[in-house]
Order: sequence, then structure tokens, then C-alpha cells
Amino acid sequence: MKVPHPIPYQGSKRNLSKYILPFFPLEIGTLFEPFSGSAAISIAAAAYGKASRFHLNDVNQPLITLWNEIIYHPNEIAAQYENLWSEQQGNERKYYDIVRDNFNKTKRPDYLLYLLARCVKASVRYNANGDFNQSPDNRRLGRNPQQMKDDILAVSSLLRNKTNLTSTDYKEILAIATSKDLVYMDPPYQGVCATGDPRYFSGINFDEFMQELKKINKKDVPFILSYDGRTGKKSYGEILPDELGMYHLEVDAGRSTQATLLGRDDVTYESVYLSKNLVEKLHLTPIEVIANHVVHQPALFEF
Repeated sequence: MKVPHPIPYQGSKRNLSKYILPFFPLEIGTLFEPFSGSAAISIAAAAYGKASRFHLNDVNQPLITLWNEIIYHPNEIAAQYENLWSEQQGNERKYYDIVRDNFNKTKRPDYLLYLLARCVKASVRYNANGDFNQSPDNRRLGRNPQQMKDDILAVSSLLRNKTNLTSTDYKEILAIATSKDLVYMDPPYQGVCATGDPRYFSGINFDEFMQELKKINKKDVPFILSYDGRTGKKSYGEILPDELGMYHLEVDAGRSTQATLLGRDDVTYESVYLSKNLVEKLHLTPIEVIANHVVHQPALFEF
């Protein structure tokens, strides 16, 4: 099945969803994504019937505004994107800069969609003031408007009237999740929060995040967490505390882009953590989900 994705995002879990969805319970009240980004997991879950209610949250308000347009006003945002895509013809480089400047002033969702479609490697960058400052990929014009419209309409069909949208602190979202729900988290990674990495609109405090995980553990809220990983022999971030009782898996994310540019064959492994109560709900044994197990295919369930 082709899963639609109108928002291109570097670091999106689109290609890893096949490894994550097999760990979903059979019954989910609401699937919460406190750090929704491209919403890859929610879209995949909707496409494969893994969940029927969704809550997308991101501290980046313009991104959530764009999601609102995609889900609830799909034809309008698709037409706006087509207009921008068409108007750039013959003056692509300068036009991109104009749209970027206008977006930083107005935060219009159609401007953001255009920038995401045309920026280098779909890699979002922000400056210290929170302004979008990534350069365009001058080798391409951005996604074809018809293809963009097809994916927008498909996502709208999957998520319309099933999705709540918010732009608030992730802690507020975790506070309303219950034991009947599932939380999927793909937060800013440990190695970038302290340095104000431009890939993220806002970072999170590691110690505070660990405390929030303890809180939802006490509430018996099942969760899946994508958090750091390694490339070759280089690890990013520390293994999370044993006291949280999570199962740590490594997912083969393929050859590292940076390694490819340097002529190396290093493979990136994404760390995925499963809450203890989730594993118990799935009736899995430790031998089926073992710490530091490397997952190469969805071996536990098919979807």
C-alpha cells in the first residue's frame, strides 16, 4: 500500500513505520503524537487501520496550522500550493527567497508547504529568532502539484473528523493520555537540544522528559519512543534509565546519508523504546522483545 505523505520532512519516520506499527495494540482509544512533525506514524496507522482517533500536536504553530488546512481544507491548500509552484517558473531562486521572507512575516500555511517542498533535502532549518532560513534545492522545482494534491486529499480522507490538532507543550498532551490510548513520541534528540540545533523549532530538557515518562508509566499509559541511535560505531545520546522499565530495540534505518557523501558504508540504527505496559498488553515475552535487539523486519505482526 502506498501511504500518502504531503509534508516532506528530513528525519520523518515514514520509512520506519513498518517497524513501529507492529507494536500497536489491537485496540487504541486515541493515538497521540506530542511531537507530530510530518505525522508519518499517524498517517500510516490510519492507512492500515491501526487506530481510528488521532491527536497531533507540535510546538511549531505554523506546522499545525498547515496540518489543519491539509486535513480540513484540502482542495484550498492544494490550489494555493499549485499557484505558488506555477508562479515560480523561470525565476525559481529569487521566488523562493520572496516566499521565505513572506512566510517569516505572515506564517501562511501555503508558504510553508511550498518551502518544505523546495528546501534542500526536505531539511528544515530555523535561525535563533525562529525564522525559517533553509536554502532551496536549485536542482528541482518542488513536488508536482498534482502529486501533492493527490496526497493531500488522501491524508484528508484518512484523518478528517478523526483528528484533534493542538500546538502546545508536549507535557500537556501526555497529561491527558490514558491507559486506553497509545502515545508515539519522536522528540528532538539528546545530542541537539543543548546546542540549539537549527533542525528543531524548539528543543526539550532531557531530565524533564525523563520525569514525564515516569509520570505516564505511573498512569499505565502505553507508549513508543523513537529517541537517538547510532551510525556505525558512533552513538548519539545515552541509553535511557533502566528504572523506566522500557524495552530498547534498534531499527535498521539504512545507509547514512552523511556516510554516503563521505564514501563510507555506515548504517544508521534508530533507537526505539517500548514501555513495559505496552509489551505486557501485547502479551510478548522478553525473548520476543529483548533489549538491544536489532529489528530488520516486522517479525512480530504483519499489517
